Parts: sequence; C-alpha cells; structure tokens
Amino acid sequence: MSTSTQFLELLAREASAVEFERPIIEARARGADPATIEELEQAKVEALKVRDLLKRRARREAELSALYDTAGDLAALRDLDAVLEAIVHRARQLLATDVAYMTLHDPEQGDTYMRVTDGSISAKFRALRLAMGAGLGGLVAQTATPYSTADYFADARFRHKHHIDEAVKEEGLVAILGVPLRLGQRVIGVLMAANRSARPFHQEEVSLLASLAAHAAVAIDNARLLQETRNALEELSQAHRTARAHGEAVERAALAHDRMTSLVLRGGGIEDVAAVVTDVLGGSLAVLDDLGRPLTGDVGELDSGVFESAQASRALGRTVRRGDLLIASVDVGGEPLCTLILRSDDADERILERAALVCALLLLFRRSVAEAEGRVRGELLDDLISRPGSPGLADRARRLGVDLSAPHVVVVVRHEGQRERAAFWASSQATLRHGLAAGRAGEVVLLLPGENAGGIAQRVAAELSASLHVPATAGASKICLPDATARPPGGDTPGAGDVAAAYQEARRCAEALIALGRAGDGASAAELGFVGLLVGDGRDVRGFVGRVLGAVIDYDARRGTALADTLAAYFGSGGSPSRTAEAMHIHVNTVTQRLDRIGKLLGDGWLEPERALEIQLALRLHRLGHTSTP
Repeated sequence: MSTSTQFLELLAREASAVEFERPIIEARARGADPATIEELEQAKVEALKVRDLLKRRARREAELSALYDTAGDLAALRDLDAVLEAIVHRARQLLATDVAYMTLHDPEQGDTYMRVTDGSISAKFRALRLAMGAGLGGLVAQTATPYSTADYFADARFRHKHHIDEAVKEEGLVAILGVPLRLGQRVIGVLMAANRSARPFHQEEVSLLASLAAHAAVAIDNARLLQETRNALEELSQAHRTARAHGEAVERAALAHDRMTSLVLRGGGIEDVAAVVTDVLGGSLAVLDDLGRPLTGDVGELDSGVFESAQASRALGRTVRRGDLLIASVDVGGEPLCTLILRSDDADERILERAALVCALLLLFRRSVAEAEGRVRGELLDDLISRPGSPGLADRARRLGVDLSAPHVVVVVRHEGQRERAAFWASSQATLRHGLAAGRAGEVVLLLPGENAGGIAQRVAAELSASLHVPATAGASKICLPDATARPPGGDTPGAGDVAAAYQEARRCAEALIALGRAGDGASAAELGFVGLLVGDGRDVRGFVGRVLGAVIDYDARRGTALADTLAAYFGSGGSPSRTAEAMHIHVNTVTQRLDRIGKLLGDGWLEPERALEIQLALRLHRLGHTSTP
C-alpha cells in the first residue's frame, strides 16, 4: 500500500492523531531506508494538517448549524424562556464547557441577575447577583467587552467579591468566558461559558459565543417588542370593551331614566320608581325619608355605618358601596331628603343615582304641594278660630275634603322643637286624616275628625314627640255640634263658632299638663280630673262626679246605704273612724265596715292625696246638688 493511501485511509475513518504514527512505526520495523522514513514523516504532517482542517470545518459547520437553529427558534418565537434556555444549552455544547449561563441587567437595582443556567449544580450560584464591574460577568456588563480567563481565582484583572467567589467556588468553576448581550449601544446582559478545570478560550470560541449572544439579545428584544405589541393590543381591546360597556351602561341608564320620568309624568310615586330600579338592576331596594324611615322596600336591619355611608354619599355626590349595599343619598340645602339602599352584588351605580334624583324630585314636589295645601288648610283653621262667622267656610272646607258637620276634635300641641318640621308633620297628619292644621310659634293646632279627644291627644303627643325628638304636649277638646238653629248669625258652618272655644280649652289643657309636670303627654279636660273642671269650658260637673264617685252613689241608690254620707263624715273628721262614728251616731265597727266597702268600690289608692282631693271635691259637688245619681 502506498504512503498516501495509508494516510488517506486514516483520514477517511477519522482516526485519532496517534494512529498517524503507525505507518512510520511499521516502516521502521521493516527496516525501511531513511528516505522512506522521511517521506512518511512529511506525509504524516500533511495528513495531520488536513485532519485539523477537516475538524475545524466540521466544528464550523456545527456552529453554523447551531446558529441557524437559533435563528429558526427566533423566527418561531413563542416562549422566550425556551429560546434562551436553548441558546445557553447550545453554547455549552459547542464550546464543550461544563457550565453555560446568562445574566440580565436589572435597571431597578442597577446590577445583573442570573437568568438561565445549564449544567449548574449550586443553588447559591443560580441565585447569584453581580454588581456592575464586580467579577468577570460584572466587568463584561460594565465595559461591553468580552473577557476570558483560564484560571479565574488567579487572575488579578477582576474585582473579586467574597459572595461572588464563594458561589463560583461552590460551583467549582475555574476557566470562564463572558461576552456582552448588546442592543445597539446598550448592554442588557452577559452570556458566559465556564469549565471546572483550567483551559484557555480561543478567539474562535469567543466569536461563537458572541454570535450566540447576539441571537439571545435579538430574542430578548423581539420578546419585548412582541409583549409590548400584545400589551398594546390588549389595552386597545380593553379600551374597546370598556367603551362598549360604558356605552351600553349609558344607554341602559338613559332607558331607565326615561321609564322613571314617564312614570312620574303619569302620576307614579316612589314605589313605582323603586319597581323600575329593581326590574333593571335586580336585588332589593329600600327608599328612606329624611329621618331614615322607610318609604318603601325593606333591606333588613341597618346599622349606623349605613347612615354614615349615606352622609358620605351626599358629601361626594355619588353612590357609596358598603359590603353588598349600594347607597345613594340626596340632600337639599345641606339637609337629607331621601336615601336609596340597594342590596346587590353588582349593579350600575348611574341608574341608582338617577333613581335617587327622581325620588328626590318627587319628594320635593310632594313637599311643595303639601306646603301649599298646608297653607290653605292653615288659613282655613285660622279663620275658623278667629272669624267663625265668615261666609264660605264650609265650602272651603269641603274643597279640602273636610266635613265640618261631623264630630271633630281640636288639638293644641306645645313643643320646643323645630317649628318647620312640626308644622310639616301637622300638615301631613291633617291631610292624611282629612283635617286641618296650622303652625304657630311654639305650637301647632289641628282640627281632626273624631270624638275621643283624650285618645287623639295622646296619639298626637306621642307621634310628634318621636318626630321632633323632644317632648310635645297635646291638649284636646271635642267640638260640641249644635243643631241648625244654633248656627252663628250669618254663618254657614255647623259648629264653627265652637272651634274657637275648643281651641282655647285645648290650649289650657296643654298648659295644665306642662304645669303638672306631664310634658310629652296628651289629654283632654276629662282626663285631667278636677283640674279639668278649672280649664274646661263645658264644666261637666255631672260627668266629673260620676267618674270619681259614681260607684259609691250607685251602691247607695241600689242598697239604701249611706256610704257617701259616711265618706263625707270620714273626711270631715280628719280621717278618724272613731270621730266619724260619733258624728254619725253609729258604732265604730260599722264605720270600719263601710270604709272597707268604699275601698272596694273606689279601688286601691283612693286615700292617696291627689285622689282623696278629687273624691272630696266630688262629694261636695254631689251634696250641693249639682248632679243627680248617674
């Protein structure tokens, strides 16, 4: 076999460098001459050169193939992490190093952090951060220049930091090569390859790693641009959805507003507006008045936080959310007018706010109508009190739905609360009960249908006290209706002349209650006992005696006894049974028995000072003959 053929065969099968010595060894063993040996030596050198060239070309082909694959990955970029991991893995394979890794710049902290590693075994190394200029990687990031070292710890070019050296030692790295990741003039990171044993890095390896770094930089920038594009598209899409949702919400609010306005124009009320809101928004709705009392709906028990939220809603001029409650409140002149409370997880606040405005307008309209009607009713009541003989009073009353020919009660309420609130409350009550009301300084006057003056006075006092949050004291007097022949001269209103007298009596009753320490109570003359005889115009002596002493007088009439006389003698003797017996010429035991019977007829407490005074007055009136047995 010729010399060239032997070396070509070795090249063909990619033999190792040591095998190229075999032809020379065999020739010497055969005793070949020096010229032949020299020829073989020259052929070996040329063959090894060809072998090195082929290896470099194969390596270059592999590098180009890797760069091509990386470019393909970038073209089909779907996952930045996967692309960066592939680049780092190829760097490790092509440079035949133990480890490859990539650090990226952190603009917030001003350093670089480990982004991707391949072949690393140390957790501390994978979590390493490099300050600009610190270590080999920090120096590459700071200078934008590739650096390599065959023995990192023995290389004085680098600024060694304790925590960096510890992490490098834990990983066992010795030889390190780093190239910058550059976008234009800006360094965004470093791509590095490292060995756990000393080795130099050739210029071809630096160039290869730099090419991979360029691809990595392009991948990162493409990913950034792609993400920004996605973000912009998402923002645009979100803006479109928001605009469309806003448009739909505005259209829905406008439709709801049109429905509510149409209801109001057709004479609808708060309940109808609430029905529209719940139909559009769902949930349950309650409408509260200025005092926080429900006008319609029920959302359960409300705590103080709800009313604080209502105050906040009035201050902000918009809906306030508290848990699953939406609260919209409207005020006029700083005073609350109405509050809408919707229990719903998700609802359009605009519709609730519009509903609150519509309800507020309804209430303002009602209040204006009530005030106007209240003025008319007040003027009529003033005329009935001060000018009972004026013509046309009955016609004016009938137009207001008041029948003056029916039994009525005049109520005078003394108070120290808000005059406007008291007058508005009285006007509302008069309208609801087909009566009349007038507000005056420190009092309101009502003319209400009915006959139970005392019961009406107690109810009015209790309700107005609750509304004003201060005691309101009510005196009442029933109007005595005369027959047609007893009408005032020229008057056309049955009993109109008695309104003024009833007003004076009711006023005296209210003053008497306050004088007796019963502020906040209500009563007529009949409920004031003997005091009623002093303040009442009717002077119903018979009725007074009957209420106080009727049981005893009836017993005497049925049994022929003398209990009333015994009672008078008992009080006349200063409450002494023995002196009573002497005055009546009877045995003291008889007196005791009669007193026991009297106690049973009159009930417990008949000897209490106030009760005893009433009994003595009734006895005196009875004995004076002002009344007969009831």
